[in-house]
Amino acid sequence: MILIALLQYPLWLGKGSWLRVWDLNRQVALQQEKNTTLKARNGTLEAEVRDLKSGKAAIEERARSELGMIKQDEVFYQVIDQALPQALPPPPVNPSATTKP
Repeated sequence: MILIALLQYPLWLGKGSWLRVWDLNRQVALQQEKNTTLKARNGTLEAEVRDLKSGKAAIEERARSELGMIKQDEVFYQVIDQALPQALPPPPVNPSATTKP
């Protein structure tokens, strides 16, 4: 019985034990998820860099949206989505309060 216990010790609690293998597999799965997320982010950044290097459209869009720039001889209109405040009607005229000359 002691011989079996001694042989089982490395399998369950030793350097290459099942617990260690399970923990490493869990860590690998977590890292693969992180890598997938970062690869998608890198793809987006690569596309943006490629677009900025190849054409003026992306640079122009950035200048317009982030810096508020407009082209020469271009008219800028700003549209406000808020409703305008309603003007108050004039107060009613009290005929007895008016004086006649």
